[in-house]
Amino acid sequence: MRHSIRTRFTLGMIFLFIIISVLSVFSGYYLNKLSDKTSAILKENFLSVVYAREMSEGIMYINQEITTSFLNKTKSDSSKISNELSLINKSLFSEKNNITEPGEDKLVSGIETGYIEYRDSVISILKSPKSAASMLYLQNKSGILYQQLLILSEMNGKALEIKTDDAKSSSQSALTKMTILATLCFLIGMSFTFSFASYFNRRFFQLYNGLKEVVSSNFTQRLFLDGNDEFYEISLVVNEMADKLKNNKQKMSVTLQRDSDKDINSADVQDLKKMLFNIKSMEEQAKVLLSKIENR
Repeated sequence: MRHSIRTRFTLGMIFLFIIISVLSVFSGYYLNKLSDKTSAILKENFLSVVYAREMSEGIMYINQEITTSFLNKTKSDSSKISNELSLINKSLFSEKNNITEPGEDKLVSGIETGYIEYRDSVISILKSPKSAASMLYLQNKSGILYQQLLILSEMNGKALEIKTDDAKSSSQSALTKMTILATLCFLIGMSFTFSFASYFNRRFFQLYNGLKEVVSSNFTQRLFLDGNDEFYEISLVVNEMADKLKNNKQKMSVTLQRDSDKDINSADVQDLKKMLFNIKSMEEQAKVLLSKIENR
């Protein structure tokens, strides 16, 4: 099967493109895998910590508002308290839809039950005069909620640490694998490039040196290039040209030897000029071909 230089070059470029594609695909795979891990950490555990903090801050504000009004014997700002209760409801609803850790569902269910009782006691205090018993009940319920929210925050905080360490381990493993793969692809690419360049350099200099010998009137020089590419075809042309130059030179020598013993007539002179012209023409063609190869 005949493989031209252009075909070999195209196949070489396709091979290098495949190597680059392999690196790109594996890089994208590991990056997406790492991105999924970090996104899960942000979406799941970090948001649970945020929700627990928001609910704790809301309860703290409500307790402070009610306690201050009780001590100062003033009326509590019911609109602000209602707004804080709405925010706590929203955070609790979001947390119920963000259960990720074992046992977190039971903990959130307990927080919801305790919060309902706390909310009812707050509403009751706002509607009726404040008493020491109601204030103690409120503080007791808020204390229990604080403890539950603290446990929720610590649970997800520990999960954050574990998953972060796992993400670091995965990134280190991915980096190691990509380094090995990149090194392997680099060695394969370098080996291919070296062999590819060596093939063309070897055949080029064989052809170059052969043409130099022909141009230097060494018509016995022959090129022996195996294969079936353009270099092989050029070597056949050069060998054929050298054969013709050698034959013309031999004919001219015989003619000169034969005519040295007799007068040279005009026909012999014309034949001699024609032979010299042919030799000169072939030498010029060889020089042009040699110049093209040197420019490349």
